[in-house]
Formats: sequence, C-alpha cells, structure tokens
Amino acid sequence: MSFTKPRLDAFARAVDERLKPRAPAPGKTAQQRRANAEAFDPIMCAELGIGPVDLATEEHTLSVAGHPDARLRVYWPTTERPAATADGAAGLPILVYFFGGGFEIAGIDWVWWDASFRERARDAGVIVIAGEYSHAPERKFPTQAEQCWTVFEWAAEHARELGGDPERLAIGGGSAGGNLAAATLLMNRDRANRPVRLQLLEVPLLDLTGAHLKSQPGIPKLVFWQLARTLVTQYLGRDRALRRNPYASPLRAESFAGLPPAVIYTAELDALRGDGEAYARALSEAGVPVSCVRMIGQNHGSAGYRHAVPMSDHQHRDIVATLRTLHDDPVVYPQIGAAL
Repeated sequence: MSFTKPRLDAFARAVDERLKPRAPAPGKTAQQRRANAEAFDPIMCAELGIGPVDLATEEHTLSVAGHPDARLRVYWPTTERPAATADGAAGLPILVYFFGGGFEIAGIDWVWWDASFRERARDAGVIVIAGEYSHAPERKFPTQAEQCWTVFEWAAEHARELGGDPERLAIGGGSAGGNLAAATLLMNRDRANRPVRLQLLEVPLLDLTGAHLKSQPGIPKLVFWQLARTLVTQYLGRDRALRRNPYASPLRAESFAGLPPAVIYTAELDALRGDGEAYARALSEAGVPVSCVRMIGQNHGSAGYRHAVPMSDHQHRDIVATLRTLHDDPVVYPQIGAAL
C-alpha cells in the first residue's frame, strides 16, 4: 500500500460511510440545498453525539444601514452571565465568529454550529459572539460583509457591558465565514482600527477568483467548477470585477499590513486549501505573525466530525488552547517590514 498519495483519513472515511445512507440528495437550487442541509444537520449531530451544553446566552438583532438586520447570539462560558466589567479591569476575552456554508446555507441556530460555539466558550473560558448574516442568492455582496462588520462593531462597543474586555477581541470564521471574518478585519483596519488580538480561520474561502482552487478527489472537475461558479455568482452577482474587491476576496487586498496575528487551519483534501495557505504566506510577507496548520488526510468537512474523528477532536483542543492565550498578555514580536 502506498502512503504517499493523499487519502481520506480512515476515521473520516468511516464517518462518511456511516452518514451516507441518511444524507440527502444535493438540491438543484440554493433553496433546495439549504432545506436539505438544514434537515440533515440534526441527523448528523445525533449520529455523532453532538449536542448543546448548558450555558448562559442572549440574542440581539442589529440594524444595518442599507441592508437587512443582523442577528447575533452571545455565549458566556458559564451558566450565569457575568457582571459588567469596570473600565480598566480585565474582562473575559471575546471571540466574534461567523459560520460557514458557502454563503447559501447554515446559521447560528444549526445544532452543529450552536454546539460548537457553546463548547468553545466553555472550554476556552471566553465569550463567543456568533453572528448571523443573510443567505445568497436572496441577498448579495456587500450585504453579508456589512452585516458582519456591524456585529463586530457591536461586540467591541458592548464588550464591558457583556463582562468582556475590548482589548481582548478575536475574530474567526469557517469556510465562507472565514471569508467574512477576513473581510471584517480589513474593514476594521480601514474604518476603525479597533485592537484585535487574533484572527482564527478554519478552511477559509479567501479568493473568489478561484485562482487557488483545486478540485476535490472523487468529484468530476466539470461538476466541481460548475458548483464553484454557481456559489460565487450567487454571492457576487455577474459583475466579475467584484471578485477582486478585497472585501469579497480578502486575499486580493493590496496590503496585509496592520492585521492581527493569525492562526489558520487547512485540510489536505480540501479544494480551499490553497486559499488558506496563500493567505498565510501573504500575512507572513507583510510581517504579520501567522501559524498555518494543514490537516493531513482531511477534507473540507471532516473537521466537523467531533467525537468520531481524532483529528477533529485535536483541532478543537488546539483552538481552545489558542483562545486561552487571549487571557494572557500578548507576546510582543519584533517589527518586520513588509519587504523581506
């Protein structure tokens, strides 16, 4: 047996086989795909034993100028909401996180995402603020980016009221949510320059030109590229120039200087692996501290197979350890110029 050719991890492959009989057929429209995926979410979670832990939570709906309202949910790491933090006192770190789903599916009410937010808040001892954004194609760019920016602004402005610390903010996201997290960071740098300690990106989609995409094993290339074009067009519309807008494709930004330290996770068998790793290189060249971990034998979704795939559980522990560093004073690294 050859171990040089990339293969799906045996545990992830076993989960795929276990779930396959219950997985819905892919829909032809975004609405069908959304409905099918939403129906499958609790089935998958029940099969893997994924469910919510009891924590204090609170929901808010925010007005977004020129766009639909944005909804968010706050998760505290305990069953009781802490008191507001006095000025100058160190409150809890805050992670603002955006879910993934190709811009067309998922949300903060999904069993898997809700359980993930709860576990990360509890295990890392941080406040998690999960932001909701509108689905494509019903709403297109820049709606989602502006909604996520509004969620982040609200989190920063209300940090002490929530028992948090505006000096211990992090922004994260997975897949399409990683795109919106990176866009929010660029918006923050360009608009407000609030202090952010960390960007946490998991299998992120960062360049909608498709320059770094590679088709996944087992998917015919024609089918793959048709799906990729569909998702991009649903989100951006038919104006191809938008694919190079840095708030749509953060990897296309002219400069990455001034962005916060990054931790990025990519998967060996993921079509988006090139996006995350190119972004890591771009940040490094700009003098931004960055760590990028490639998960061997994993695909785009297998990191979600908590309690069934060892790598998935390890990634959770690794992310928790990373988030726990927000409780400490940041490490000060030498300033490195953009031109090395």
